[in-house]
Amino acid sequence: MRAVGVAGEVMLTLGVLVALFVVWQLWWTDVVAGRQQEATVEQFRASIGGATGRETQPDLSVAPENPAPSDQPPPAVTPPGATDVFGIVYVPRWGEDYAVPLAEGVEVATVLNEGNIGHYPETAMPGGVGNFATAAHRQSFGAAYRHVEELRPGDPIVVETAEGWFVYRVTEDYIVTPDRVDVVAPVPGQPGVEPTRRLITLTTCHPLYSAAQRWITHGELTEWYPRAGGAPAQLMEEP
Repeated sequence: MRAVGVAGEVMLTLGVLVALFVVWQLWWTDVVAGRQQEATVEQFRASIGGATGRETQPDLSVAPENPAPSDQPPPAVTPPGATDVFGIVYVPRWGEDYAVPLAEGVEVATVLNEGNIGHYPETAMPGGVGNFATAAHRQSFGAAYRHVEELRPGDPIVVETAEGWFVYRVTEDYIVTPDRVDVVAPVPGQPGVEPTRRLITLTTCHPLYSAAQRWITHGELTEWYPRAGGAPAQLMEEP
């Protein structure tokens, strides 16, 4: 009987430890990464002379009411170093306070677990011809792409860098197996084909709480705005 009691205590202890791990994984990592996201966004804005403070969106009240998109080709975005934050991603459908740092690389420990959206090295930079391919967590560690399934064709995805504002519009989404690396090719699904369009790709795990598949969302650049003109109106677009 004593052995049974000891075994029961061990099982109870293991159950508590598992529960604590789940709480840490699904809740506490979001809390920590959320704070890190806000701090990193403010630091990046300060580094390029943008707004700082507790707000997560630029102060549209000081920008022209209707900044005009440029009629020139998008500027080349300076290639960042590994893990460097070089932009902010805004998705109006996910809320007016959605603003997540964009960092170089897709390493889990040093980029994604820091709450960042990661940029696949060797893919196009924001605004560039080809496929600007990104990855982020869908659960835990800030879960930057948690609501990816809510995106609809035509929804704006706005990327802010030191060079300007790049506005993409969602075109399609689908689910693939993890080995489908061709989704981040310059022409998605067609490795080796020369690109002519300026695309964005969002990749994340699917379904929630599993890495069995990948959710893929594609979009295409529709316009870009010089920084001097202020934040584009698409940031406040109603979903």
